[in-house]
Amino acid sequence: MISAKFNDTDIHIGDTVRVHSKVIEGAKTRIQIFEGILIRLKGRGENRTFTVRRIGAGGIGIEKIWPLDAKVLVKIEVKKKNSGVRRSKLYYLRDLTGKQAVRV
Repeated sequence: MISAKFNDTDIHIGDTVRVHSKVIEGAKTRIQIFEGILIRLKGRGENRTFTVRRIGAGGIGIEKIWPLDAKVLVKIEVKKKNSGVRRSKLYYLRDLTGKQAVRV
């Protein structure tokens, strides 16, 4: 199973994660949370990136990609572990709709 480590948190493909990232708007800084399914881990070493997908308003899929070593990442929480994934990339979730698109 493909996995990565961010600080002390182990993340695996198919996990439901909450990504806390720092957003700078003018002179103000805030923490923004993005929750979704981890569908991809790519690269090695300092070039390692991960992609999180969620279903937004109106049933539109939203994907965000972050480098694992990004300074804007504050914390990654694993909300739900998933051990039944047999794929390294979950691109097939892009074609699904409704509840099927958020269940792995």
